Amino acid sequence: MDLALLRTFVTVHRAGSFTRAAALLGLSQPAVTSQIRSLERQLGRPLFLRRPRGVTPTTVGDELAHKIAPHLDALTEITEAGLDEESLTRTLHLAGPPEFAAERALPALAPLIDRGLAVRTSFGSAEELLNGLAAGHHDLAVTTNRPRGGLLTATPLCDEEHVLVAAPRWAARLGGPAVVQDRGPTALAPVPVVEVHESLPLVTRYWSAVFDARPTAPAAVIAADLRAVLACAAAGAGIAVVPRYLAAPALDRGEVVSLLDPAVPPLRTYFLVVRTGTLALPHIARAHEWLLRAAAAW
Repeated sequence: MDLALLRTFVTVHRAGSFTRAAALLGLSQPAVTSQIRSLERQLGRPLFLRRPRGVTPTTVGDELAHKIAPHLDALTEITEAGLDEESLTRTLHLAGPPEFAAERALPALAPLIDRGLAVRTSFGSAEELLNGLAAGHHDLAVTTNRPRGGLLTATPLCDEEHVLVAAPRWAARLGGPAVVQDRGPTALAPVPVVEVHESLPLVTRYWSAVFDARPTAPAAVIAADLRAVLACAAAGAGIAVVPRYLAAPALDRGEVVSLLDPAVPPLRTYFLVVRTGTLALPHIARAHEWLLRAAAAW
C-alpha cells in the first residue's frame, strides 16, 4: 500500500478537514480528496463521513489511524530528521505571546541555540497561534488556549499568577489594599484601566475570580504587549492586571504596588502545543523538553 496515501489519511484524520490537511501537506484540496478516495477503494470501506464543516472518521477510519499513525510518525523521524545530533541545527518556528517569549521561552532555549538550533518567532493571539500551528506555519506554540481535536497536542507548561497593580500615587488615592478588599470594584471604578485588548481579558478574569463581578468601564489604554501595559501602569496611566513574574521587578523597585492580595490569586495556564506526531522530529522534541524542564522553576 502506498505510504503517501497513508500519510495523507493520517493527516486528514488529525485535521478533521480535507482543506486543512491539504494546507499541512502542501497539496491541493482535490488532490487530498482523490488520495482518500483511492485509499477507500483499495480497502473497500469508507474512512470518513463528509460533514458540512469537515469530516469525521468512520469506525474503520479510527481503527486504521490508531494502528498506523505511530509507525508513520516513526518513519517521519527517520526520513525527515535523520539519526544524528546534527538534526538539532534545524530551524524551530516558535509562536507565543511576545512578553512570554521574551521573558521566558527564548531565554530557556538559549542553551540549545548555543548548540546550533536556529529559532524564528511569531506573535499573536491564542487563536491566531493555534491556527498558524495547525496550518504548518509554526512548529511549537505557547498559548493559553487548550486546543480540541486530534490535530494538535497540548501539554500543560506552567501556571502564572495574576496581580492587580497601579502606580503608588493611585494606591494612595484608593486607600490601600484594605479599602479595595472592603469595597471591591466600587473602589476601583474611578481609576482608568490599562489592558491588552478591548475585550479586557485579564481584567475580566480577575474581576470574575476575585470580586465575582464584571468590569463596567472600557479600557483607557490598550497595548498588545503586557510589558507596555505594565509600563503604562507604572507611569500612572491606571490600574492593570499582569502576570506576577512580569511585575516582580517593578514591585521590588516600588514602581508599582499590588492593590490586593486575595487568598486565592487568579491563575492562567500556559500550554505547549505541537502538531500531533511532530515530536518525532528531534529539534522540536528537544525544544519541547527543554521548555518543560525550565517551566518547573517558573
